[in-house]
Amino acid sequence: MSDGTNAPAPDLNRLLRPRSVAIVGASPQPGQLGNNVLANLERCNFPGPIHLVSRNRAAINGRPCVPTLDDLPLGVDAVVLIVPEAAMLDAAAACARRGVGGIVAFAAGFAEVGAEGRAKQDRLVEIVRAGGIALNGPNCSGLVNFVDGIPMTFEPGVSPADRAASGVGIIAQSGGMMGNIRQALKLKGVPTTWCFSTGNEAALGVEDYFAYLLNGDEARVFALFIEQVRHPGRFLALLRRARALHRPVVVMHPGRTQRAREAALTHTGALAGDHAVMATVLRREGVLVVDTLDEFFDVTALLVRWPVPPAEGAAIVTNSGAFRGVALDFGAEAGLALPQLAEATRATLAAAIPAYATADNPLDLTTIGAGSPEVFGTTAEALLSDPAVGGLITAFMPGAPHLQLSRAQTMLPVIERMGKPVAFAHFCDGMALAPDFLAMMREHGIPLFSSPDRAMRAMARLADYGRIRRQPAPAALPQAPLGLGIVGMVPEYRAKQFLAAQGISVGDGALARDTAEAEAVAARIGYPVALKAQAAALAHKSDAGGVILNVADAAALRSEWDRLQASVARARPGLRLDGVLVERMAEPGLEMILGARRDPDWGPILMVGLGGVWTEALGDVRLMPADLDADGIAAEIGRLKGAALLGGMRGAPPLDVRAVAATAAVLGRIIRTASDLREIEINPLVVYPAGVVALDALMHVA
Repeated sequence: MSDGTNAPAPDLNRLLRPRSVAIVGASPQPGQLGNNVLANLERCNFPGPIHLVSRNRAAINGRPCVPTLDDLPLGVDAVVLIVPEAAMLDAAAACARRGVGGIVAFAAGFAEVGAEGRAKQDRLVEIVRAGGIALNGPNCSGLVNFVDGIPMTFEPGVSPADRAASGVGIIAQSGGMMGNIRQALKLKGVPTTWCFSTGNEAALGVEDYFAYLLNGDEARVFALFIEQVRHPGRFLALLRRARALHRPVVVMHPGRTQRAREAALTHTGALAGDHAVMATVLRREGVLVVDTLDEFFDVTALLVRWPVPPAEGAAIVTNSGAFRGVALDFGAEAGLALPQLAEATRATLAAAIPAYATADNPLDLTTIGAGSPEVFGTTAEALLSDPAVGGLITAFMPGAPHLQLSRAQTMLPVIERMGKPVAFAHFCDGMALAPDFLAMMREHGIPLFSSPDRAMRAMARLADYGRIRRQPAPAALPQAPLGLGIVGMVPEYRAKQFLAAQGISVGDGALARDTAEAEAVAARIGYPVALKAQAAALAHKSDAGGVILNVADAAALRSEWDRLQASVARARPGLRLDGVLVERMAEPGLEMILGARRDPDWGPILMVGLGGVWTEALGDVRLMPADLDADGIAAEIGRLKGAALLGGMRGAPPLDVRAVAATAAVLGRIIRTASDLREIEINPLVVYPAGVVALDALMHVA
């Protein structure tokens, strides 16, 4: 990671795997940051020298202190700076003089507080880069290397028992969230190998730590809490590498990116917000993007145990008949498929359960398990052997300790043998579980869930991830400029000429420069017609009175021509029109909106939605990867809120969803291959029982 000067590149190993550590601002007082860092290092038996810097202490915990950084020996690998922001620049400069390899800077008061703090942070970066120092922070809570047992964080309570040779790598821009994630996973018995709080990312960011972990093999699963992706191109490249290495990535990205964008020129730009675009692109790259902290913890725990999950739905086994109905309802809401069981599976289950029970999914075992614990293993094997079942969720009252143990003892051999994900969920959230049962679950890496709801939602996300992983990775296409000879907005008539050349159906009509040409066009295509003013600078024609519909005959055409010209002249004085597009009025149909744009950070993205009030008031659109094929696009269209309108209602015939999907696929190909195209939109696209027609189109060439 060079800054383009002759300064040495920092060695991340000195920061992340230091052989010696110094704490500046060490303290003997419990609860102080300096004391927490020292206690963590001592508790984890850090094997190298620990140097302490304190202005007013000669020794702490029997360790000698030196008064200043300049009194440290040369070449300390990592220094934890527990100093206020006002002292940070001098401390960093002293670290550079002493040949320090890495700095952990906790102090806040830098770029996050405004221009003055930004200037101070920039100066800090200059100092560490000139000294070849790897900087973690500022405004962070540090980092923990659980592989080697090196905690450089003020988060209390890190212990040798937390060490792990493999497990989850946590990277969070929030220090508090880093600790929250680690503690939540610890309670689930999930091992953590690395934890990074990146803070302001003055010199090192998410991408640097991610790349470092990908070069090792300790982090089998990555849990990333990101509030802003600063280098999207590099981040995407790392995600592709993680996918190639079969190492799952779970991302939670709250809110929207902070980067200000110019006002959207089209509906596509307004509806395809930064966060939504990011999530769509990340999912296409094989990332499991979650929306809630519960999902974040739960799916990470499942992926550590089963990093290559199936795409199929889940089976549920319970001892509550009432929960069967609850599970069916909640499964539909959570997007969890509960597949029908094969006849052979039903037969096996029927032989194992009472005659009054139903061999179905969800499966109610009734009370038979209390006297015949082997039924848990028998039914689990039958369910997991079914080809339509991708995983299993248990939802039981915990029962007495001996029942918990017997249930686990009969099921665990089956779980190990079958290799499909299993989530143990219990009713009565907060009810104590038997210590022996908990130890057994932890030994086998089986995640426990405090409610069946959480288990079902997590399993649904796992199946989503399995489906994503089965799709081929996105392939790059050769790019070239469109060659339209236009920069900026392309007028509708030129955009439609381009679309027609791509095989997309457009309205029948032509550009007219005077009334004589307009009458000739109308006579050829037939009345009634629409008149639309055309100019690159007139993207929103209706706002300027530049659209007149249902012109019935030649006399009306001449009159409306003059009215249109006068309206545009009043609204946009001095604007010179290319002409007026004369088009035959289309038959009524369902209006939709299709759009594709090249996001400056995330690349091409495709959008499909229902038009009219559905777009304006409800935002009923679906974002999808631009390389999705027509089948995938059709499936996304089926997830629109108003998708039922396409299926035919009140006796109307179903509409041509395949034609919509095929048209959208063309837009996706165009945005992926046209290097100078920023955005393209069809609004509306009118859909009929057979075919579609583009009634308006806009293009924006960068």
